[in-house]
Amino acid sequence: VRLVESGGGSAQAGGSLRLSCVSSGSSFSSYAMGWFRQAPGKGREFVASITFDSLPAHYADSVKGRFTISRDEFKKSVFLQMNSLKPEDTAIYYCARFGSFDYREPGDFENQNKYDFWGQGTQVTVSS
Repeated sequence: VRLVESGGGSAQAGGSLRLSCVSSGSSFSSYAMGWFRQAPGKGREFVASITFDSLPAHYADSVKGRFTISRDEFKKSVFLQMNSLKPEDTAIYYCARFGSFDYREPGDFENQNKYDFWGQGTQVTVSS
């Protein structure tokens, strides 16, 4: 499985960017997907996740109400619409495949160790 992100770049505070992640895997529709980010000098953190069934999307508190995750099964893609961007959103953004079918609560998707495939990342820079 190969995941390739795109859509990163520079934006002004208050602006928007839309990230895309395309999967080469044939079973894309069977897996939950997530977005993570890593800011300079910090560890990688959870941003958002989306399942393939009826569970609602899950977001980190820091992006709730500003970011929206979605997926297109036909295009084997997952997207992250980022609005009202802040300088603290500056980071490398990674998409990843949730490799487990055992999840019971939204917090399960915040565990990076349960993601088995990762993209190479795309840089997002937000200036004030």
